[in-house]
Amino acid sequence: MRPLRVYVDTSVVGGCCDHEFAAWSNGLMKDFELGRLQPVISDLVLEEVHSAPEEVLEKIADLRELPVEWVATSPEAETLAREYIHQSILTPNYFSDALHIAIATIAKVDVLVSWNFRHIVHYDKIRLFNAVNLQQGYGQLEIRSPKEVTYYDL
Repeated sequence: MRPLRVYVDTSVVGGCCDHEFAAWSNGLMKDFELGRLQPVISDLVLEEVHSAPEEVLEKIADLRELPVEWVATSPEAETLAREYIHQSILTPNYFSDALHIAIATIAKVDVLVSWNFRHIVHYDKIRLFNAVNLQQGYGQLEIRSPKEVTYYDL
């Protein structure tokens, strides 16, 4: 059986260096190293970490050494992200959060992981994102925190 394809947003990479989230984010990275899960990373993540602290950039460098599936922002993803905003799931100030959801949806990943509980890993918002996805002809997207996805025994 193939490993789950897991879209990792920027908060998870940053979480590797944050005391509150480090155990679970690093556990997820260990699962990627062991081949238990397949990391899916977008160019948006690379753009968002561009000016991050060195320790976060090192985590991105570590990911680059793994068999990562790279996905790109596309006009299709931007259109879907704008639809999330048009449907008032998120405001225009959080377009990049909407874009993460759209990229992961279009890539048909098994799950998107995030520590963003306000705009992404939020029960009501997940339902609304998926309603838009279905209206627009896409599948539903599982959205979870790394704590719910990692196999790594901390």
